[in-house]
Amino acid sequence: MNHYLDINRREFLKGSAAVGPGMVLGLQLLPAQNVFAGVLDAPSPKALQANLFVGLRPDGIVEITCHRSEMGQQIRTSVAQIIADEMDADWNRVKVIQALGDPAYGDQNTDGSKSITTNLMRLRQMGASARAMLIQAAAKQWDVDPSSCTASNHQVTHSSGKTIGYGDLAVAAAKETPPAAGQLSLKPKPEWRYIGKGPKSIDMSDILTGRAQYGADVRIPDAKVAVIVRPPVVLGKVKSYDAKKALQVPGVRRIAEIPAPKQPLFFQPLGGVAVVADNTWSAIRASKLLKIEWDKGDNQSYDSDSFKQDLLTSVRNPGTVKFAQGDTDAALANAAQRVEADYYVPHLCQAPLEPPAATAIYKDGKVEVWSTTQNPQSDIGLISQMLGIDKTNVKVHVTLLGGAFGRKSKPDFSAEAAYLARETGLPIRVQWTREDDIQHSYYQTVSAQRIEAGLDDKGGLTAFKHRTNFPVQASLFIPGATDPLPHELVLGAHVTPFDTENFQLEMGSSVPAKTRIGWKRSVHNIFHAFAVQSFADEMAHKVGADPKDYLLRLIGPDRVINMVERGPEFKPYQMLANIYPYQTGRLRNVTERVADLSGWGRKLPKGRGMGIAAHFSFLSYVATVVEAEVSDAGNLDIIKAWVVIDAGTVVNTDSVKNQCQGGSIYSLSYALGSQITMKEGATQQSNFHDYQVARMSDSPLDIEVEVVDSNAPPTGVGEPPTPPFAPALCNAIFAASGKRIRELPIADQLRS
Repeated sequence: MNHYLDINRREFLKGSAAVGPGMVLGLQLLPAQNVFAGVLDAPSPKALQANLFVGLRPDGIVEITCHRSEMGQQIRTSVAQIIADEMDADWNRVKVIQALGDPAYGDQNTDGSKSITTNLMRLRQMGASARAMLIQAAAKQWDVDPSSCTASNHQVTHSSGKTIGYGDLAVAAAKETPPAAGQLSLKPKPEWRYIGKGPKSIDMSDILTGRAQYGADVRIPDAKVAVIVRPPVVLGKVKSYDAKKALQVPGVRRIAEIPAPKQPLFFQPLGGVAVVADNTWSAIRASKLLKIEWDKGDNQSYDSDSFKQDLLTSVRNPGTVKFAQGDTDAALANAAQRVEADYYVPHLCQAPLEPPAATAIYKDGKVEVWSTTQNPQSDIGLISQMLGIDKTNVKVHVTLLGGAFGRKSKPDFSAEAAYLARETGLPIRVQWTREDDIQHSYYQTVSAQRIEAGLDDKGGLTAFKHRTNFPVQASLFIPGATDPLPHELVLGAHVTPFDTENFQLEMGSSVPAKTRIGWKRSVHNIFHAFAVQSFADEMAHKVGADPKDYLLRLIGPDRVINMVERGPEFKPYQMLANIYPYQTGRLRNVTERVADLSGWGRKLPKGRGMGIAAHFSFLSYVATVVEAEVSDAGNLDIIKAWVVIDAGTVVNTDSVKNQCQGGSIYSLSYALGSQITMKEGATQQSNFHDYQVARMSDSPLDIEVEVVDSNAPPTGVGEPPTPPFAPALCNAIFAASGKRIRELPIADQLRS
């Protein structure tokens, strides 16, 4: 607990009530019929499509379609900003429509911090195209040259001064032929009205008043609730079950078995036994009364304690070289000084505030689903495969997501709902509990790393060897896979920016996955950044240098690292290297700026320290400073944090700042206390009492964020702020107490 922020629940409610009755009582006063008023807005029948993303209505409303999932990152707002800006639309007359799952939109996977990166130009073109069509329609109506017309603030104006509103042009404009991409006129940056600004989220009012609808809120007439008891061990199977007591619970309608998955695991449901009931409470009560005998399978031997030791042993021995430049072994052998350290990070769970949920209706060989999905097209594919129906017979609606962090890009819960709807002939809402979510997730992989460095007699880096090992994501797609997919090493290991002629990256000896390995916010950058940036601090201490100064020395002069030249399999984040080169000068810049922002080097009270870390991920550059206090008894208080991000062209500045603050807190969770451990193949944690996420009282009193103004192409935002926070915190702890943290979570290490 942060001793500088000690607010109990009663005091919080009293303070909230002082603001006014709306905050505390407003939700209770909402008319009941409005609580579940429907899914996110669908297109109006009066809307006329100018293109895939823009609908024009005669009443003057412009409908903008968002094809990505909203999970708190404000993508629905950002998509609207981009298109409305290029359309010269009035922000107050814009309505956002949530897209169904449909390949017509291209990639809909809201994952990998790439929604803006891969869509900014396309969405600008969609807006500019609609603007051109409106101008063309007005010019025809006036019988003038289109070049004599301009569009601004929801109307077209002729050079003579005549004006006409977008609503009056809707019918005619929708009939115009969209101009070719080469004929579009995009607005220069100085003329942007919405892009680069920070309007509030278009969903915020609904969220604050309780009107916003998440996956668990969907209510279909006559729908039943299903709660599923899944095998405690991955790839386990039901041997037998007794449902007599469960069926006696009032409201229980059916007990149904879900088939066990086949290899490869991919995103398939885990199988198990489902209780179908009139309400969630009955379903949960009955699920606890099921007597199930399990065949736990081969993965029941998984023990995280022994696996940890195996991983650490593996990285202390030579591994498979994945990339090498220079002669690292010779440089290490001839170094004036050597530094080496081992690091460990356990399995982690995404743990979004809203557990997975999906509702399905099956009729006449067709299924309609409402889901908290990050990727509705993935839902379509999996449901089609599981039910043996054509993809065209699967319709997926996307609700708001109450957090996701990578968990909801795997649509096993949607497939469960579709399967049970078919098997029972009833509309079904599958509701995962918190325990389900924590015990049956696609876990962020466990990892061990060893780093060795050679230094010259002046403390300069002459060699850097990084050996990493972890069960790989490839195991989801290839049974028994132990070799990482190419991108798994790009995530924070292959792109180490330190300036040395001798660098070697190795993968430790093969370790098979014994649970579902997925991805979590920032993925392998979590453990790679923790090790590399903690080690940079260790090198600084070894040579007696200031950690910030030494980190800048390690980064070295401005240069471009062409990762594709290291091998085509290392293409960074699926982007072209000539568009997104790795520029160490930008990493250096955010490091210098965050040091200035935090007042690095100022005198601190006894027991306080500052730590710094900088990391490149998802094509963005982020540096973080944390100020922390450690008492003589080992109590930790995090005083403040500072973050500087260079994400190229930014669409919504407020959203970027929010993401930097939220990403830092997310990192704080796994730094302090989050971990998944396994005994006999089963997850030991079950809820937030033993899978601890950061509380308000754990958090910094303030997280100050600076967004670098840049004309570079847009890069990721949702994930890049997460990796540097944990090492910056641990470096601050060392500065405050002399206690070096090489293993997460920190937990009781400060008191050991």
